[in-house]
Amino acid sequence: MGRTYGADICIVGSGITAAMVAAKLAQDAPAKRILVVEAGGWSTAPAERPRARDRWLAYGENPWQRDHLDDQNALGTTWGYSPNLHVGGLAMHWGGVAPRYSPEDFRLRSLYGVGDDWPIGYEDLEPFWLEAEQRLGVAGERGPARWDARTSDYPLPPLPVNWNLAQLRAAVAKADVATWSTPSAKNSVPYDGRAQCQRCDTCYPVCPTGAKYTPDVTWQQLLAAQRVELLTQVLVRRLEAHPATGRIVAATGNGTDAAGTAVRIEAGEFVLAGGFVWTAHLLLLSRDARHPDGLANRSGLVGRYLAGHRNVGGYLRLPGTVVPGVNQQHSLVSHQFMRAPTDRGRYLRHDLRLWESAEGREPRGRDDAGTPLYGDRLLADWRARAGGATARIRAYYDVLPHRESRLVLDPARTNRFGDPMPRVAFRDDEASAANRGWQEDRLRALFTRIARAAGGSVLKLQNSANDLGQEHPAGGCRMGTDAARSVCDPTGRTHDHENLWVAGAPAHVSASCCNGTLTFAAMGLRTAAHLAGTASPRPAS
Repeated sequence: MGRTYGADICIVGSGITAAMVAAKLAQDAPAKRILVVEAGGWSTAPAERPRARDRWLAYGENPWQRDHLDDQNALGTTWGYSPNLHVGGLAMHWGGVAPRYSPEDFRLRSLYGVGDDWPIGYEDLEPFWLEAEQRLGVAGERGPARWDARTSDYPLPPLPVNWNLAQLRAAVAKADVATWSTPSAKNSVPYDGRAQCQRCDTCYPVCPTGAKYTPDVTWQQLLAAQRVELLTQVLVRRLEAHPATGRIVAATGNGTDAAGTAVRIEAGEFVLAGGFVWTAHLLLLSRDARHPDGLANRSGLVGRYLAGHRNVGGYLRLPGTVVPGVNQQHSLVSHQFMRAPTDRGRYLRHDLRLWESAEGREPRGRDDAGTPLYGDRLLADWRARAGGATARIRAYYDVLPHRESRLVLDPARTNRFGDPMPRVAFRDDEASAANRGWQEDRLRALFTRIARAAGGSVLKLQNSANDLGQEHPAGGCRMGTDAARSVCDPTGRTHDHENLWVAGAPAHVSASCCNGTLTFAAMGLRTAAHLAGTASPRPAS
């Protein structure tokens, strides 16, 4: 026998966007009953994270227990499985880096003649970025006004620029590159009941002290205050639309435990906050006689225009001394290349980050000729190589999405309930595809220029093993004012169903050239504000 639940607002998903939506609604619509549905359960508890960190360092063991469902995975993604089906989602794994997009991201067509403009601008998101920074506890410093469009300080002071980073900052300044402390959702001072960062240097994949924000913090707070109900281990498999009105009347699914009990959730409003994969996947699965191509899909764009960015990385050998190991996961950042004009009419926008590194300076068992090293010879070789300074450098560059950059249902791969799994295939639009080689050559040339200006050289060009494919993906339910060319309106409300909302990453038109997590959260807060009826109308331009 199945179970039935009722609520005023049902949120599907429990990642960082869902957490922001729930927190905002709990604050601004306190009379509403909020039910949150998560396919997985709780992962590694805070008290278990120091031991989980130790095992990751010693054995490479995943510190996040029960972070996925074996038969519920997105095909074609970088990881090969979906480690986001647990309370807190993928932001349980994140490194905490929290930059904003730049004003140019919202006007690509108007400024550069490529891609598409968003139906909202930087100024529309700025109050929600600030709110997200406050809720997450973002530590940062404002960059030079020319390169940083924010109009207020960060909630927390920046994470310190240590000796190593200070040397790197001085070196790259010789190439006229301005850098500053990377904004991060890590406590530079005690904040919101969480400890100050202790520089454990394992922000990714796990912070053992709780200084880094993870969404389970918000869920524990909301549950303790009895402001939400969190239904775990329930997979929402379909949304039901009323045949006459098109309103969503229920979400149905099954438990993901051994029993697999049928579940029905009836609510007045439904918010999809499952990220770029599971939101589009659920809409496509929910096809019916009136909506044969899936819900909210009158435009045919559900699952299309998946967006992301790629990177070019490397290592620089620089004069001076850097002693690695102080805090190798914190970095310097520059956004001046995000705000730059086109280069002779060709589009390239990118961020830039720098880390201290021990690359090329570690102890080794053989010398350059392949001769084994033992005892004093090994130590002498290490001493000779350990001096100097090495920096890791990386640039994310904007990749414009093609209409055929998309998610589809794959009937050849199903879960235990017979639902086809999502298959993802990214595709660059014509401008990005034509410029890719030139863009990456320009970035390598920039790295060389920076190294030479500092009196150094490029040690090697090599991307991190974690920097694969299109990163920080978004899209699949893009927003717009024209229902024929978008899935939801600028607030996140779907054009086709008045009580169905898309929150966060899926509504993006493009994915900028920096980590998008803070923007996913801000978009969720903006959608929640409109849902709660508290958003101020946009002033006429």
